[in-house]
Amino acid sequence: MFTLHVDTALTWRGGQNQVLLTVLGLQARGHRTALVAQPNGELVRRATGCPDLIPIPSVGEVDLLAAWRLAQELKKLNPTIVQAHDAQGAAMVALARSMIRLEPKPRFVVSRRVDFHIRRNVFSRWKYSNVDRFLCASEAIRMMIIEDGISPEQTETVHEGIDFKLVEASPDFDLHKEFQFPKETLIVGNVAALVPHKGQRFLIEAAAKVISQIPHVRFVILGSGTLESEIRTHIRRLQLEQHVLLGGFRPDVLSLQKGFDLFVLSSTTEGLGTTLLDSMALGLPIIATRTGGIPEVVVDTETGVLVPPCNSQALATAIVGLLRDPTSRARFGTAARARVREQFSAEQMIQRTLEAYLRLADTPPSGDTDRPHVARTHKSPSFRDGTTRSRNEQGPLD
Repeated sequence: MFTLHVDTALTWRGGQNQVLLTVLGLQARGHRTALVAQPNGELVRRATGCPDLIPIPSVGEVDLLAAWRLAQELKKLNPTIVQAHDAQGAAMVALARSMIRLEPKPRFVVSRRVDFHIRRNVFSRWKYSNVDRFLCASEAIRMMIIEDGISPEQTETVHEGIDFKLVEASPDFDLHKEFQFPKETLIVGNVAALVPHKGQRFLIEAAAKVISQIPHVRFVILGSGTLESEIRTHIRRLQLEQHVLLGGFRPDVLSLQKGFDLFVLSSTTEGLGTTLLDSMALGLPIIATRTGGIPEVVVDTETGVLVPPCNSQALATAIVGLLRDPTSRARFGTAARARVREQFSAEQMIQRTLEAYLRLADTPPSGDTDRPHVARTHKSPSFRDGTTRSRNEQGPLD
């Protein structure tokens, strides 16, 4: 089977790691793959082992030149399946397929990794009307797009996976030495982009409450994003400069995670959370919010603690409780490592992806049509706690 994969991100986040794991995993099983990505993006830099690496620059959702270039590649390569791994990539594929005549046309698969509602504008509805199959990173995402009007028969849940060899091979790192923390310091870690739905402001507010009870704690937040300046201001406002460190984007993030005593994901909404999987594979106890696909990963009171989103007091209470209970931290960490090995390996993700491809081959293709499949109306996108998300918080264009 020959599959062509499209991802338009310039940065490196969990989604791009899943793209690379998918491409390399399919290759390892003897399937031909090709990868279309941004020429100056981090994915291209890390995908040097891909034999069919096709750099195509793209800007914005409706980039006709990028779509035309992709159309020429589809005509030349004639893959069995073309899979878009982000919303902009899905637009690029939909446009490219409409520009050429191929018989048969490659089947159109879209990876859905965000638990944001599908937008209801005409272009978005047309784009998704041509998709043959949605591979959703969690059951929560699958149910959300069904609510938006996508046929259940067009959807499958394929949980994301991690490469345990890569996690285990990451070298040990002395965080106390790196950041000049006292040896007795307990370290609470967070790894996530600095964007609104990752909820770091609630973690910082929780940190103030935790430090008032356990002064020898430091919070390390790793990641970059549009909210960095705002988050730094929030830290200064709460006078937490000595206790909360923003470490920026780190390519050696797995090594740094090894130095955490506790991993906290404070997202207000989350498709699944691959940093959770990495942390669990490292044997870290988890505190996370009960939102999106997170409960499909973290089992409350077994591999960690789940708390309501947007609730700094609940976060603080859970953090204090686990920091004061090393026995529970060890028990949760051991159970977390076992769970992620059993359910969330890259090998399982590749196998389920292949099975989805094979099932797709047995179904008729979606017709290229102006009639949108995404027809059901819905309320404004909302968090699980009922608050609404502003337009510029909704993430990638859909």
